[in-house]
Amino acid sequence: MEIIDAIILGIIQGLTEFLPVSSSGHLELGKAILGDNSIPEESLMFTVVLHFATALSTIIVFRKDILDIIKGILKFEWNEDLQFLSKIVISMIPAVVVGVFFEEQLEQLFSGNILLVGCMLIVTAILLFFADKAKNTNKKVSFSNAFIIGISQAIAMLPGISRSGATISTSVLLGNDKTKAARFSFLMVVPLIFGKIAKDVVGGELTYDASNFTALSIGFIAAFVSGLFACTWMIKLVKQSKLSYFAFYCIIVGVIAIIWSTAS
Repeated sequence: MEIIDAIILGIIQGLTEFLPVSSSGHLELGKAILGDNSIPEESLMFTVVLHFATALSTIIVFRKDILDIIKGILKFEWNEDLQFLSKIVISMIPAVVVGVFFEEQLEQLFSGNILLVGCMLIVTAILLFFADKAKNTNKKVSFSNAFIIGISQAIAMLPGISRSGATISTSVLLGNDKTKAARFSFLMVVPLIFGKIAKDVVGGELTYDASNFTALSIGFIAAFVSGLFACTWMIKLVKQSKLSYFAFYCIIVGVIAIIWSTAS
């Protein structure tokens, strides 16, 4: 893999993992524009490295929250921190079920289906528009909310549906505080990312070529740094009700994708 490709892919992953524009959708669009040959055979290893980088950037941004949760758990009592962790676990259930039982069906959708990506980007835009208009509150995510948000996360496994956009929008539309919604959205995906990485490692699906070490390292750094920026920026944007900017972007890209798919 070329160094410049590693930098570009790392930045795209870092930004789109947190910004509500669908990282999977942009990857499919990128493959269609550049051609499948632009995605190397060792892409699974590269993808895992990039996802690890963005998960690590999330941990850094929310390090205080995570430390508080760990301290709360060590108290061995049903406190707010243990309740929050329980909500995270509940939110994971829908995505785990879909990932385990429908993995092959999902993989078939990631095969250059640009029409699907375009349609789902418009769905993402609609969610963002509605969420941006919602009034801010001081409400925390409840246990029932956590499961519903988890369902939106599972649906966001479709290419073109933004995971952060879907989960934050769902949380806000349920009446939760916007900052708390963003915090929950970003923290709820960390266990899933590490779980997927562990599955790939244990399953022996990863292949490592020492000659790609430099590209992997640079891609990791690019994803980590851009992830730090995007995660921090996204929290501010949600709080300031500026999701509509990304909604317009998703509509534009979605319409272009639909026209392109029907014309080709």
